[in-house]
Amino acid sequence: MAPEKGENQTFITEFILLGFGNLLELQILLFITFLLIYIGTMAGNILIAVLVVADEHLHTPMYFFLGNLSCLETCYTSTILPRILASLLTGDRNISVIGCIVQYYFFGCLAASECYLLAVMSYDRYLAICKPLHYIALMNGRICLQLAAVSWMSGFMATTVVTCLMSQLYFCGPNEINHFLCDFTPVIKLSCSDTSLIILVTFILCSIFTLPPFLLTLTSYVFIISTILRIPSTTGRRKAFSICSSHLIMVTMYYGTLFFQLTSRWPIAHGNVSFLGGHGDLPPGV
Repeated sequence: MAPEKGENQTFITEFILLGFGNLLELQILLFITFLLIYIGTMAGNILIAVLVVADEHLHTPMYFFLGNLSCLETCYTSTILPRILASLLTGDRNISVIGCIVQYYFFGCLAASECYLLAVMSYDRYLAICKPLHYIALMNGRICLQLAAVSWMSGFMATTVVTCLMSQLYFCGPNEINHFLCDFTPVIKLSCSDTSLIILVTFILCSIFTLPPFLLTLTSYVFIISTILRIPSTTGRRKAFSICSSHLIMVTMYYGTLFFQLTSRWPIAHGNVSFLGGHGDLPPGV
């Protein structure tokens, strides 16, 4: 992936995250807004995790996975917002190449793991509604731990491969990233190395690690909705739907945002690939 020999090039060691750089007069307002969002997000997710651990009545598979999701969101938010807040407060938008890759790694790992946790939660709801008599046997404590571990490990494994390839890239041209975080596509566009390998690997990992959890989630809710519609009483349908409505809304928002970003930003003409990901601007959703 090294640049061609014989070229007189100076490799850059820092990127500039432009972020909201063109809104200087709104920096204080943006700082306060993002600070409140960060505090609210952290407090809410930490409170959920603490309640799930402390209250024995919440020691069920559904709340176990919800606690995992809250922990993930706490870490997920902390990879982005503190850096944005520091930039808005100090005006320093520089980030080292290594720091950028590290941020991308953790952001991508957590975004990818969320795909799997949402899929596991949808499977849990499927068993609770469609297979209630077998629920306890099919979703016991050991299986819950295994599903949670696989969800966390899958995201980290896939993103590690891409991050290792990214760390071998050279950057010798413009160093401005028109974003507030180190996303895959903006970083790759700045590389003066041959990026064909990392683009191919990224696309393959996208297909392997993102499509299965999405299909599992989709299939689970097809069966869930079908089962709910077959319930004869209105009260029964309403009660069954209330069990999974909040998770269904979360899944819809998550994948709706993801696919909207994917279809609007997939760069075909220049040989770049957006990494299918999580929230916002397409981190790796493998």
